[in-house]
Amino acid sequence: MLRVDFTSQELVRLRVAAGVDPLWETALSLHLLQNRAAPLTFGPWRREVGAALRRSGLLPAAHDLMRLCPDGAYFPDFLTPGRGDADIDTALDLLLATPRQRLLAELTRLHAHTRGPVPPGVRLLADGCPKALRRLGTSLRAYYRVAVEPYLPAMRAEAATDRAQRADAALAHGAEGMLTGYDDLPGWEYRQGRLSAPYPVDRALLLRGRALTLVPAFFCVRAPLVLVNESLPPVLVHPLAPAPGWLERRRGAPAGPAAQLIGSSRAELLRMLNHPMTTTDLAAALRLAPSTASRHASVLRDAGLLLSHRQGLRVLHRRTRLGEAFLDGGLG
Repeated sequence: MLRVDFTSQELVRLRVAAGVDPLWETALSLHLLQNRAAPLTFGPWRREVGAALRRSGLLPAAHDLMRLCPDGAYFPDFLTPGRGDADIDTALDLLLATPRQRLLAELTRLHAHTRGPVPPGVRLLADGCPKALRRLGTSLRAYYRVAVEPYLPAMRAEAATDRAQRADAALAHGAEGMLTGYDDLPGWEYRQGRLSAPYPVDRALLLRGRALTLVPAFFCVRAPLVLVNESLPPVLVHPLAPAPGWLERRRGAPAGPAAQLIGSSRAELLRMLNHPMTTTDLAAALRLAPSTASRHASVLRDAGLLLSHRQGLRVLHRRTRLGEAFLDGGLG
């Protein structure tokens, strides 16, 4: 069980990441390729990514990354330096700037867990060899382009929906109300200043007055994750739990009649509104400027496909029945 105890100061500093984090998702997707977790939800993704890695000649690089990021009790913290607020280039820059002492400590710990011989490439990496670090960055970027990037629209839509729900709870009931909302995740509970969640071992995450960042993760399926090194800024990575069939729905999206009639960006915006969202949420999920997302919403509202209403300081958009029928191709 994982336990996080909050003081009133720590509750005030609590934050939710703006979206999915590129290197956390990369690490967690590597775990999914090594196990059989959530076969209904991620089985089609495993088959598709496996075929893409073979076609691109990236299987050897992916296997090397799996050895560095095993689906086990430990993988190095330096592989996940972000808190949901960086793109892949910025995240890789942070990773490649890891101090040599930390590389050595974390990779030594990794091979103490795996109990296998340390490969020559890992020894060079532990020594901070610039060429080995560049090779790692190249492998991570190439793998990310195949296994994560093609699925970002679906991932961002799930994260934006989750963020909107958390924001609603925080506006209505404050930080404690938002934490209570995590009871919708199996095994999670917030009571009287303590957040509890399932975890492979008994662990207390000590905040010591620091801000905790809650990071939603699309490829997280078993339990939340935290960094092992308690001196690093604390993060709590939690599952988004997409529904089975997400890949099939996403695969058919761009060529659908809705996209042909109103454009792929507006069709994707409309498709995301399974839960009311603000223009800011939509812009972040679609990687659009807020002004562009606002124009798209205005066009869809004028067409009767979505409604907008004010709730406190925010304007929320939701899909209308006409919008539902339009997406389903049932207007005829």
